[in-house]
Amino acid sequence: MKIWASEHIFNHPWETVTKAAMQKYPNPMNPGVFGVDVLDRSVDTEGRLHSTRLLSTEWGLPAMAKTMFGVTRTCTYVQEHSVVDPKEKSFELKSTNISFTNLVSVDEKLTYKPHPQDPEKTVLTQEAMISVKGISLSSYLEGLMAKTISANAGKGREAMEWVIRRLNTEIEELAATARGTIRAPMAAAVADK
Repeated sequence: MKIWASEHIFNHPWETVTKAAMQKYPNPMNPGVFGVDVLDRSVDTEGRLHSTRLLSTEWGLPAMAKTMFGVTRTCTYVQEHSVVDPKEKSFELKSTNISFTNLVSVDEKLTYKPHPQDPEKTVLTQEAMISVKGISLSSYLEGLMAKTISANAGKGREAMEWVIRRLNTEIEELAATARGTIRAPMAAAVADK
């Protein structure tokens, strides 16, 4: 088993980062994720939002790894469960592959919390446990997969910034539209006088 961990600080408040994380896919930085289906979503008695989603992904396994695993297709499905706690300002996301589980398991956990010293920033803690089963060179393949996860984590952080920019643009456009809508009736009222 190989364990990979990372920490990143976003220069955005927790609420903004959480909204972006919920809308992260699809994005141009992670084209391997081509489908997201919400299987279940509910709010518990404590006000926490629970979501279960199915992600359809294309794993970019190296040709050697495909040969060792004995697979030609690399379309995989990942089950993701997340809990957003607005009172505690915590967003925890856990995911696990549900394809190729007889060969490999990847369990990932992401936690988003406000930065302890700066509420305008958010800390992302990310960890993954990778286990390749039943083949020789499993440790080597786990290392390859950890490198892939690390590279994809960087792309994921870029994607989050992309989503945040997109959300900010939408808010600005809505505000401009609202201002224009408010001004138009006022202008008409002045013209009527």
